[in-house]
Amino acid sequence: MIDAWHRARDRGGDPDLEYGDRHPDCVIEFPQSGEVFDRDGLLGMQKEHPGGAPRTKLERLTGHGDDWIIEATLDYGPERGGTFHLVKFLEFKDGKVIRDTRYFAEPFEAPESRAKWTKGRMRALSG
Repeated sequence: MIDAWHRARDRGGDPDLEYGDRHPDCVIEFPQSGEVFDRDGLLGMQKEHPGGAPRTKLERLTGHGDDWIIEATLDYGPERGGTFHLVKFLEFKDGKVIRDTRYFAEPFEAPESRAKWTKGRMRALSG
């Protein structure tokens, strides 16, 4: 199920196609801003988002059954704020997304004082 769902995301992030993948009772939450959308509200927001959808790169997909976690990077381009990390928790019901919780994080420079404790650096993000 998740493979087919994610392959569909590669269709270009079309809000109308995504809408069809959401359960009629779907709830979408952005905890950091406190926003809660239903599928109609998210569709409207996506269609009116300045500059359109960001370029998305899947970094990791894990889960089983109806519960999945996606880690991705979102590149809005330098004129719209650069690159952000996304962690998305998806719950499915009847083959459709019933709950979608999204956490966004801006990259930051690690303090030099922690360098001796790390195992190295992840790849640098553009943006």
